[in-house]
Amino acid sequence: MAKEQEENGNGSSSLLVELPLREAAEGFELEKAICSHGLFMLAPNHWDPISRSFSRPLRLTSPPLTVTVRISQPPTSSSSTLYLRVYGASSLSPPHRHSLLNQVSRMLRLSESEENKVREFRSIVEALHGEEEATEYLRSFSGRVFRSPTLFEDMVKCIILCNCQFSRTLSMAKALCELQFEIQHQISSSKAAEDDFIPKTPAGKESKRKLRVSKVSMRLESKFTESKVDNSVSDLQLSQEPLDFVGMGSFPSPEELANLDESFLAKRCNLGYRASRILKLAQGVVQGNIQLTQPEEDCKETSFSSYDKLSQRLRQIDGFGPFTCANVLMCMGFYHVIPADSETIRHLKQVHSKSCTVQTVGRDVELIYAKYAPFQFLAY
Repeated sequence: MAKEQEENGNGSSSLLVELPLREAAEGFELEKAICSHGLFMLAPNHWDPISRSFSRPLRLTSPPLTVTVRISQPPTSSSSTLYLRVYGASSLSPPHRHSLLNQVSRMLRLSESEENKVREFRSIVEALHGEEEATEYLRSFSGRVFRSPTLFEDMVKCIILCNCQFSRTLSMAKALCELQFEIQHQISSSKAAEDDFIPKTPAGKESKRKLRVSKVSMRLESKFTESKVDNSVSDLQLSQEPLDFVGMGSFPSPEELANLDESFLAKRCNLGYRASRILKLAQGVVQGNIQLTQPEEDCKETSFSSYDKLSQRLRQIDGFGPFTCANVLMCMGFYHVIPADSETIRHLKQVHSKSCTVQTVGRDVELIYAKYAPFQFLAY
């Protein structure tokens, strides 16, 4: 429900929309829901540890409208509502408001089915570890895994996660959002004119960094600021439009990417071989050969059979191997498979004193986390 409209100091309009948490209100903390998976660090996402608010551009539909949204949670223990400050719009039509609430709910996994999974996971942790230890365990991770507002964005980000260091994944995501800004404003990028492009890292040879969920929030909080966070951020501060998106647009849509030249996309965003895969994905969506709405509907029933069905469908898309598919399906709500890579091998050795290889890591990680079924990924 839209509650308030006001003018910012620069004369632009903003609108405050309330999102009731309903069943998810008990124990919900915005910081835990956001800082639970490394995807929240990828552009155009921005978490502000001082105001404890999350901002990003969102593309609303029917008709298309791009706005910047800041999500915050009132600093009260009994808060059952999120505040969505929408910049760049004096009002929202019912379709735009519906699109806004749906995308925010997807990112934070606020659906009834996701809430049921959170509660079931918590029950398993309490049964295995006892109430006191479970409370400590769940203090840093509540059972919600952050994801993108759309499945297409999740799929592209899972592609740029593969075979590279996380720093390069961050730069590729940022470049894609800068490219969207240039496309939207028809700006010619000087980077597109650079010659003799050579990827900094050969495909398949970079080390990977797993986007783990366990205790991410507390580690990142200490990384961002060593000082005590001031929770008394004023409403005026939260009403001011974030300045983090200068020269950066929203995440590009399939339509914006589908007609780009592959070599231009590779050079402009430093994507290397990933440009071809992203381009084919976007073209498949635009041409109707790759359906994204139906898989979202199918995953509401997260059974093993539906997982196998969706996995087979994803494997038919160029560039979607076991690791990428497992990450995409995790984003869709399947938690019984842990995407395994070299970082998983390091984790098992460091945390569980278990030595394994690329050939055995899948089996080993299944055995260690089997007791948390069907939420092995959440425990990992």
